[in-house]
Amino acid sequence: MKNLKNAKGFTLIELLIVIAIIGILAAIAIPQFNQYKARAYDSDVKSNLHNLYLACKAYWADNGSGVDCTPTIAQGTAYGYIQSAAVTVTGSGLETTWAGTGTNKNNTAKTFTIDDKGTITP
Repeated sequence: MKNLKNAKGFTLIELLIVIAIIGILAAIAIPQFNQYKARAYDSDVKSNLHNLYLACKAYWADNGSGVDCTPTIAQGTAYGYIQSAAVTVTGSGLETTWAGTGTNKNNTAKTFTIDDKGTITP
């Protein structure tokens, strides 16, 4: 018969404490991770709107400010706008009246707008 005083291992209480600590850390980390994802989706939309605006500025520099600029025009090879797969943007207007909107397919609750001065608002 073995001597139990020399037995090695963790007690049930020690294992329960470790599981409780892991549970607490997960309860804190998971909501933070969701917030990080939401901010990343928002940044993706803002980046696409800003890049669309810059491509339209290049278009107006080449063609004059009195012509309409749309995402289709901005995606031309001369202006280099490439839209992210998860983002939907629209935009149209002359240089002084141009406006655009954008949303992310993963977070459709938030819509961002951009005006003719390049100001993005939620």
